[in-house]
Amino acid sequence: MSHAAPMTERTVTAPPIYAFNGDADGLCALQQLRLAEGAEAVLVTGVKRDIHLLKRVSASNGAQVTVLDVSHDQNRDDVQRLLDEGASLRYFDHHFAGELPVHPRFTAHINTAPDVCTSALVNAYLGGRHVRWAIVGAYGDALTTLGEALARAHGIDGETLGQLAQLGLLLNYNAYGETVDDLHFAPEALAEALLPFADPLAFTAADGADGVFVALNDGYRDDMTKARALRAERDVPGAQLIRLPGEAWARRATGTLANERLQREPDRALAVLSPKSGGGFVVSLRVPAGCATGADDFCRQFETGGGRKRAAGINHLPEAEFDRFAARFEAAFRV
Repeated sequence: MSHAAPMTERTVTAPPIYAFNGDADGLCALQQLRLAEGAEAVLVTGVKRDIHLLKRVSASNGAQVTVLDVSHDQNRDDVQRLLDEGASLRYFDHHFAGELPVHPRFTAHINTAPDVCTSALVNAYLGGRHVRWAIVGAYGDALTTLGEALARAHGIDGETLGQLAQLGLLLNYNAYGETVDDLHFAPEALAEALLPFADPLAFTAADGADGVFVALNDGYRDDMTKARALRAERDVPGAQLIRLPGEAWARRATGTLANERLQREPDRALAVLSPKSGGGFVVSLRVPAGCATGADDFCRQFETGGGRKRAAGINHLPEAEFDRFAARFEAAFRV
């Protein structure tokens, strides 16, 4: 009498989940980790302002969730829910975090200093293994000094640095929009286009990049030509407010225009308001280095506001709040 061999149980491990901001910093943090730890992943992302990403994550017992470049303070309830469901969370970020959970399955790599970005935190975690992508992320987040410091530490020449900086700018520009339909490329599609390239410059040079880099570059040039022609609506010593038209090109240009204006006039605060299709505005705020009032502190005075010391925003400012916002903005930053 023959006996069938006993069946061996196979453990099927679910792919790790990455919830990441769709801007340059989030993309470059993700890229470093996938290059170092493996490409298989479930990606959860959206436009830059889509920061409540963990609402869209459902993790079964044992799931591995990595969160990149979105505030813990804005996701705390879902962090706790995922921990209660049995997930393990690894959190890399540089935004205001609030009180963090004390839990054996929660690991935080959070630094809210104004000269730090998430890509740099991941770079430190990986021991500089993919530092060129960290530099791209730093420049995308308008942290020029950080990008230069990383380049010096790793012997990267000026010409190469300029190319890395340009890629960072383009990746960041792509993330701005009210919805993914406003963007040239959905962030998850951009993440997959970047993935094969350990060297960012190989991506920019590759014929096999499906024209992604060329399309980003051309779109940026066209959008910014229009944006640079705009005049400020409110302009006082030390503070300037620009209201954009309600068009897709303007929504894409919002963050890059804010960063560019601040670099040109580093001693002035700048608010850029972009109309939303359903009414109200998205606000991007940039403030000078050493300013007594942080951009994040100012924006948190308004519901849906938050960010970093020098760069922050408000996801929804009702139209009825425009005058109050403008008055507070001028009062806070006028010199």
